[in-house]
Amino acid sequence: MSDDTIFINRELSWLDFNRRVLALGKDKNVPLAERVKFLAIYGSNLDEFFMVRVGSLQERANLEQEQGKKVKRENKTNMSAAEQLTAIMPKTAQLQEECDKYYAKALEALAECGWRKVDLDHLSKEDEHFWKKYFQTELFPILSPQIVDNRHPFPFLRNKEIYLGVLLKEKHPAGQSLGIIPISSQMERMHVVKKDGETQFALTEELVLHFAASIFGKETIQEKCLFRVTRNADIDVKEGMMDHDIDYREIMTELLKRRRKLAAVRLQITPAPAPEVERLLCNRLLLTHKRVFEQKSPLDLSFFYKLTGRMEAEGRPELFYPAARPMLPPPDYDLAAEVQKHDVLLSYPYQSIRPFIAMLKKAAHDPEVISIKMTLYRMARESQIVQALMEAAENGKEVVALVELRARFDEQNNIDWSKQLESAGCTVIYGFDDYKVHSKLTLITKKSKEGYSYITQIGTGNYNEKTSELYTDYSFITADLGIGEEASNVFQNLAVQKLTETTEKMLVAPLRFKSVLLDEMDRVINAAKLGRPASMILKNNSISDRDIILKLEEASCAGVRIDMIVRGICCVRAEVPGKTENLHIRSLVGRYLEHGRIYSFYDGVTTRIYIASGDFLTRNTECRVEVGVRVEDPVLIQKLSDILQLQLRDNVNAREMRADGSYQKVKAAPGEPLVNGQMDMYDLLRDDWLARDAAPAAEPEQPEIKAPERPSEPETRPEPVQVAEQPPEPAKQPATVKAAPAPHAVDRAGRHGHPSLFQRLHDWLRR
Repeated sequence: MSDDTIFINRELSWLDFNRRVLALGKDKNVPLAERVKFLAIYGSNLDEFFMVRVGSLQERANLEQEQGKKVKRENKTNMSAAEQLTAIMPKTAQLQEECDKYYAKALEALAECGWRKVDLDHLSKEDEHFWKKYFQTELFPILSPQIVDNRHPFPFLRNKEIYLGVLLKEKHPAGQSLGIIPISSQMERMHVVKKDGETQFALTEELVLHFAASIFGKETIQEKCLFRVTRNADIDVKEGMMDHDIDYREIMTELLKRRRKLAAVRLQITPAPAPEVERLLCNRLLLTHKRVFEQKSPLDLSFFYKLTGRMEAEGRPELFYPAARPMLPPPDYDLAAEVQKHDVLLSYPYQSIRPFIAMLKKAAHDPEVISIKMTLYRMARESQIVQALMEAAENGKEVVALVELRARFDEQNNIDWSKQLESAGCTVIYGFDDYKVHSKLTLITKKSKEGYSYITQIGTGNYNEKTSELYTDYSFITADLGIGEEASNVFQNLAVQKLTETTEKMLVAPLRFKSVLLDEMDRVINAAKLGRPASMILKNNSISDRDIILKLEEASCAGVRIDMIVRGICCVRAEVPGKTENLHIRSLVGRYLEHGRIYSFYDGVTTRIYIASGDFLTRNTECRVEVGVRVEDPVLIQKLSDILQLQLRDNVNAREMRADGSYQKVKAAPGEPLVNGQMDMYDLLRDDWLARDAAPAAEPEQPEIKAPERPSEPETRPEPVQVAEQPPEPAKQPATVKAAPAPHAVDRAGRHGHPSLFQRLHDWLRR
């Protein structure tokens, strides 16, 4: 990488993100049970990365090689698909070595707490007898051994399933055959026993490996190992759309079946080495040695979820994060009534999603409500939100649900819900052929004597009760007539597969999203050129869009202070001299998954703030239907500004990017209080439900955002450490909220010498 380039490859940046996730697996400031969950998340993330990103790159590389197509290079680092694959593999191998080390340390820490993994290679005679008997009675009867030789074909190896591979001697001197035993995902993975005052656990695949001789015969085994195959899961919906008479749900169902049989992209093996088994597998799977990852840790770390579940059930709260549940509003809180008085912003997981669900349920029975329209991308398996929509339809309301069936790995759940919605009388549509609908948009339409009115909700996160307690997101609800009319127009366009071209207050990708944000950046750039203290604070999950990156470079060169809070993929380098030296990037990886998008632009006079469902990834800006909105309520502008400032002061979860693209942990200076940008949100929002009722009648002045002080330089650089896509199950927690270990009060002093809204409110209450 050139010293002055501002671009970072997308895939390598993702691996760096997963390294930051992995780092939490060894962070002693994280409770032990949570550390092992992060190891599982890291593994799940890597699985998805290979299934989706590596899978698609492999397909492209194969087409270019086999069909002689022109090599397509990505538009930032100019790497071909083959070159990206070459760069990915050694970096993944390095990550696996680090994971093996952290896993070993985690086992030591678990043992100290009374949870010991059985070491099958060093059993006493008594324990050997016990586990052999256990294997023979509980596991052996349900195993299905297979022999691969000239008379028996090589079986299909299922995606992400663990297998035992055994190289067997044959009667003929030079003869060899391969024995395979599937360790079905339907089997109980972990076996727990109580002994000597501690809990011991063993994994099914390791028991099968240890007692393989009792299956195949001791004299016949030459080599043995466990292995796991990862397959490409990047299915293309367009392939199934050739016959327009076929139902779209049927197409998706068939494509999901095909996903299971796509080409292999990775082979994991433990313990290493088993060279002949590896050679045979690579030949059958058409994989090179570079795609083989030998590891010391288990091939699938998801068993940690079940282990920590048992730890929680046995009453070990000290091994988990302190209990924290979403804050509930007062019992008489009515969101539909509240939004008639002023705009509302809910912040998940700190505030409960229940008021929104209650509003939907109320709308289902409100005689003035004539329709409810909603975009659905990812839903909970037991969704109260969907139930409210079906209830509304059964009560005679017009209910339109746009269900995106292409929500990766949630396709089957969405297919099932779409059927139920249709059965309840809802109108179900599926969006565009060429654009995935990733929007989070709800529109409730009412008709009274005064005419039509709207309640519009625009969010950054999915309508999913489960993830609303795990992901940080923002939900904006308004009765603004203009926003309601624009939302109505969006739904009308979605129904006829038409893109929205014109809006005033809403962002609607792909035509009115990036263009609006680039215009806002130009406004800030022009202010800086006039000598005003211009700045931007941009919080999202990822950034890869080249146009936006180049605009950030232009802004930096114009003297604009830019602070970015980017959780995951980041294809722009910060603090490159002469190019992005005024661009500062940090990543927050902690207890909650940072998912909210906030875009704040300050031109030295006014601040304009947007929330949106879309990131700065090219797929969001150009290839999806995303929605956002400009927040105009001064109170909510102040709230969002305070949230951004809090995260910019974080010295617990934050890592900052350096000019070489690496990340360094932000550490509190001696005597400096700890600021946890996630957990301190509870204090920031504690009185939020009632704050508006106490506010003065006069509109507050437009708040301004001040660029934060640069955090102190970390003394040491962390060791290198990159969604499992599936988050851990939320712990059962009491209703009380415990403060962070070292809470830090949010600074609500006014920016640029002016009293803040909160200070003015405090003074007003004192009067």
